[in-house]
Amino acid sequence: MHITISLADQILTLDGAGQRRYPVSTAAVGADERSGSNGTPRGEHLVRARIGEGLPVGAVFRGRRFSGEILTPERAAAEPERDWILSRILWLGGLEAGKNQGGDVDSFRRFIYIHGTPDHEPMGQPASHGCIRMRNADVIDLFDRVPLGCAVSITE
Repeated sequence: MHITISLADQILTLDGAGQRRYPVSTAAVGADERSGSNGTPRGEHLVRARIGEGLPVGAVFRGRRFSGEILTPERAAAEPERDWILSRILWLGGLEAGKNQGGDVDSFRRFIYIHGTPDHEPMGQPASHGCIRMRNADVIDLFDRVPLGCAVSITE
């Protein structure tokens, strides 16, 4: 299994037992590995943690823990600026020392995830705060297919 995320195309491709392609939304500010940049880090990564298995669609996470809430349209409207993390989390760790691992460029310490987002959020265009956002049904489908340690390449 291997995940490739194209920042230019805003597409996540899963290769392995067949190929899957999903629209995504990466950082509004573009690519950047530095802590505090809100950019999506480039390079080679792996899935270091899988969070949310078995939870319902729209499960709300706070600090990587299920809050007990399920996002509703009313709840989303009440906090329109919130960066919702929903349904599943694939937490990425960088593999390239000095590029996306260690120091102020560490993807894992920056909490870079592939995660679900409200369905009204745009896909196919950069809009996130650094993470890779997906539709909830898509992130659940991806989550169910990839193991811990799955390779992830983020390319321009």
